[in-house]
Amino acid sequence: MNKSELIDAIAAKHGTFTPNARAYIDSVISDALKFIGGELVNGGKVTLIGFGTFEVKERAAREGRNPRTGEVIQLEAHKRVLFRPGKTLKNKVKG
Repeated sequence: MNKSELIDAIAAKHGTFTPNARAYIDSVISDALKFIGGELVNGGKVTLIGFGTFEVKERAAREGRNPRTGEVIQLEAHKRVLFRPGKTLKNKVKG
């Protein structure tokens, strides 16, 4: 499902016009990304019960290999965003 299909599904479920649903979804997604991103930048984590948890983890510097040449290269330390699905989401996907 892409964003347009999500908007159409929400519009159909709530009996509204697609442009209204699009404006609502764009607003919610924009605000959610802004607040979640801000919390992660400040070193926090965001937990959405039933959906999952977003958090930042630091990855230490290490040696790696160039898969094409086999040459050993140095990989720098960096931060990455992790998402761990919540129990409800896991169970829904499992079936």
